[in-house]
Amino acid sequence: MRITIEMPKVEECDAIGCAYNVDRACHARAITVGHGVHPGCDTYLSSGQHVPDGPQCAGVGACKVAVCRHNRELECTAPSIRVGVRGDAGECGTFEKR
Repeated sequence: MRITIEMPKVEECDAIGCAYNVDRACHARAITVGHGVHPGCDTYLSSGQHVPDGPQCAGVGACKVAVCRHNRELECTAPSIRVGVRGDAGECGTFEKR
C-alpha cells in the first residue's frame, strides 16, 4: 500500500557522495532536514554505491530547523528545495532564517 501526501520536492541535490543521489536528483522517498538550527540533510548517507535510477523524486518529509522561515510545525512550506553541500554532507540550500 502506498500513502501519497503532498510535500515539497527536492528539486536538485549537489551532494553527489550520497547513496540517494543519482545525477543530482535525490531518490530517497523523503528526506529529513536539520537538527535544531543547522539545516543539514539528516537523510544523507555517504556511499560510492547509489540507489538504482528510477522515476522517484524525494520530498521533504520533516524539517527540524525551527529557525527557518519555511518551517511550520516541523513541516517545510517551501514549494521545493535544493540540497547543497557543506563539508562532505548535504545541507538545505533553501534555508532562510526567520
